[in-house]
Amino acid sequence: MGARCTLTIETRGPGLYEVTSKVASFVSSCGIREGLCVVFCRHTSASLVIQENADPSARRDLETFLERLAPEGASWHTHTAEGPDDMPSHLRSALTKTSETFIVEGGRLLLGPWQGLFLCEHRRAPHTRTLEVKVLAG
Repeated sequence: MGARCTLTIETRGPGLYEVTSKVASFVSSCGIREGLCVVFCRHTSASLVIQENADPSARRDLETFLERLAPEGASWHTHTAEGPDDMPSHLRSALTKTSETFIVEGGRLLLGPWQGLFLCEHRRAPHTRTLEVKVLAG
């Protein structure tokens, strides 16, 4: 037994967008008490990360870290068809994840006290991002 939904996230540009409550709401509504929840990001220039959701400075530091690891305008970038943020967004996505898996216990996501799930938007322009969520009974 399982349940699936598609979540649409509107971004306003680069940054971490918390999606924990959207995923948790689906999990609690699907009726599965024990199992796994997989969240998959269907993009190559956006990604997912579990991060602290209590102090916004943790998110800012992660964003700064990724910008330093994969800066715009590097002379060796050849994939620039969609602009100077094109290749860095793919690199940042490769450094993070396209999916996360959670334990479902008691009909809820099993998370630590300060953990949240975030969509990482790596492009400068606003985008509509799609997350596929699958809950499996187990």
